[in-house]
Amino acid sequence: MNEEYSVIGRNVPKIDGRAKVTGQAKYTGDLKFPNMLAGKILTSPHAHARIISIDTSEAEKLPGVKAVITHKDVPSLKYGISPARWDENIFCIDKVRFVGDKVAAVAALDEETVYRALKLIKVEYEVLPAVFDPMEALGEGAPQVHDEYPRNINTEIHQHFGDVEKAFAEAFHVRTDRFIGQRTYQCPIEPHSAISIWEGGKLTVYTSTQSPHYFQYYIARQFGLPMGDVRVIKTYVGGGFGGKLEPTGLEFAGAVLSRITGRPVKMFYDRHEMFAHNRGRHRQVMEITSGVDRDGRLLGVHANFIMDGGAYTSLGIATAYYAGAMLTLTYDFENYKFDMVRVYTNLPACGAQRGHGAPQPRYAFECHLDNVAKDLGIDPLEIRLRNARKPNTVTPNEFKVNSCELTACIQKAREISRWDDKKGKLPKGRGIGIAAGSFVSGAGYPIYRTNLPHAAAIIKVHEDGSAATLYTGATDIGQGSDTVLCQMAAEAMGFTYENMKIVAADTETTPHDFGAYASRQTLMSGAAVKQAGEEVKAQILEMAGIMMSRDPGDLDCRKGIIFMKSNPENTRTFAEVAREYFVRKGPLVGRGAYTPPKLGGAFKGAPVGTSPAYSFAAQVSEVEVDEETGEIKVREVWDVHDCGTVINPALLHGQVHGALFMGMGEAIWEEVHFDANGKILNPNLSEYRMPTALDMPRISSELVKSYEPAGPWGVKEVGEGATIPTMGCYANAIYDAMGVRVYSLPLSYEKVWRALKEKREKETRQDKGGF
Repeated sequence: MNEEYSVIGRNVPKIDGRAKVTGQAKYTGDLKFPNMLAGKILTSPHAHARIISIDTSEAEKLPGVKAVITHKDVPSLKYGISPARWDENIFCIDKVRFVGDKVAAVAALDEETVYRALKLIKVEYEVLPAVFDPMEALGEGAPQVHDEYPRNINTEIHQHFGDVEKAFAEAFHVRTDRFIGQRTYQCPIEPHSAISIWEGGKLTVYTSTQSPHYFQYYIARQFGLPMGDVRVIKTYVGGGFGGKLEPTGLEFAGAVLSRITGRPVKMFYDRHEMFAHNRGRHRQVMEITSGVDRDGRLLGVHANFIMDGGAYTSLGIATAYYAGAMLTLTYDFENYKFDMVRVYTNLPACGAQRGHGAPQPRYAFECHLDNVAKDLGIDPLEIRLRNARKPNTVTPNEFKVNSCELTACIQKAREISRWDDKKGKLPKGRGIGIAAGSFVSGAGYPIYRTNLPHAAAIIKVHEDGSAATLYTGATDIGQGSDTVLCQMAAEAMGFTYENMKIVAADTETTPHDFGAYASRQTLMSGAAVKQAGEEVKAQILEMAGIMMSRDPGDLDCRKGIIFMKSNPENTRTFAEVAREYFVRKGPLVGRGAYTPPKLGGAFKGAPVGTSPAYSFAAQVSEVEVDEETGEIKVREVWDVHDCGTVINPALLHGQVHGALFMGMGEAIWEEVHFDANGKILNPNLSEYRMPTALDMPRISSELVKSYEPAGPWGVKEVGEGATIPTMGCYANAIYDAMGVRVYSLPLSYEKVWRALKEKREKETRQDKGGF
């Protein structure tokens, strides 16, 4: 607890906690409006097929059906969230590109009628050859997912900083490893849902979203509306993790159905449809080559990746750049080369999942670094200390790093995990591993080009001064940003958290904010809130100076009490001064906005990965592997984070626990499987294996002292950064336990069992003198 501050740095109850635990919180699926219709989307049963005809006549005749729409009834303008590749239509026009692609939609009086109507829509297809593997998709003669992109190349990146070839030539040791990351899905508990109401030329959308602003912008663009005629309201959100950042067919189709029928239309995805819509983690093939000196210090790195993007771009271009850009942050080296091809396939589109493109490459690099350490006979923790990035440095790709306490993170992880007592000394079948990572505290540039501030905020003090309301477009999706921002507002005002209210994420009543992605809100939204709060405080102190006949410079305000610095016993309450302000001058309002400084270089792709600040972390895990079954038990995990000044310790550690949960799932169990025709085999929470509370290990979440000059009160992120090292940390511990490495995710029990079996068979052959 920091006594310098009154409100931040302390655990306070979540501002929405009572509403959620008592069931008062209303998610989009809970909302009801008079005369509301139910809507659903008809999707393709084929991975790749030409649409010959669509007959909706029988569906239209069904009693209770109010509208049936296809591509003929909606704008033909292509959309997407990455402007460089707008390649998706509301409904498919000429052909479908994956199992689950959007073909038509129905609105009816109830869900039962909707499902019956969907079965009555007759679509004639000409089935085309499909391609599901990115390596095959690049081959000559492969089926073309989009005719305008030869060889199915969605994005191709070639970046070179310094002289990698020279670094390799001068290196004492050069090693190449190849890793494979799997497709995974975010699996938020709450399904995607949207309610559209089109009345009098104005469209209102209630939706489960991570960014009301981006939804508003892209929906307005699609329908040719001024942004002021589109109102997007975020309801309570049951998790997003990147998958709810862009509009879906629900918002677009629902809007058209509402306009045609003149009634509200509720649309939703079931769990299967969520998996098909996807926008989860890309499958990546990652080849990493590093050159090091005798002491294991990195001289140069070459990352050569291929990424399965699925049928559409989504946020995939940014994901592709992030995959390579973020590899330069954690360790200090001068020479770097990055080659990437993102490939179209006839599978669901991939996008941004917690850590956006960085966790799998970091897994690969951390495993690769352990291999290099073994080749040189260096302790894995020691090689990380030798290469750890220092503060006030610049990466090869021109990311400016201000605060960085990675060395302290690694040293503290060594201490609390008792690394020196365990490494190489644990019983057979047990192992310990380490990995490090880093992440952005907000993207330096928005998703589309605009000069709007990245965040804005308004604070209005109530007329009697008893409470204050924060108006912000920032988006709480369960991570607690509403709570943190109210703490920051109260601190900046000299007010009390208990008397703060919040109105958030409504494009008509709250100021602009880009929303919840890239771990941006504590720093960026927080900076705007701090500025607004300080403006309120300045006005309060000016009025108090008049009331107390004192110079405002001799006054301060903490916890709702205004006092003289020279005589702290002389006080007035915030409430009485605020009321007097309203009587004399009218509403007491503070405003704030935040735009980051110009960041990054001038080369192609330079904006991706830029940020005003970066977090750093080290993680150690201890695992136990059953050599007979391959079963993996994670016994304990230690996370040490450099995330600047802490606003709410409980929420911070909750983010770390959640990140470890997700990282553990992706490392050991999670993978989306498809049959030979591109149909998802496990689109449910029964067969898509995720960790449960019973699988979770003991977790120690610790911090090192850090202050970030670019953040309000010195803050940085933690929510996604804690995900970055996790897969590599578990993989290295499993490697330490079994003595053989598995090079593809997930590190399933079966893969581990087979690797151990092959190891035993090899040892048996060697004992017998064989090869």
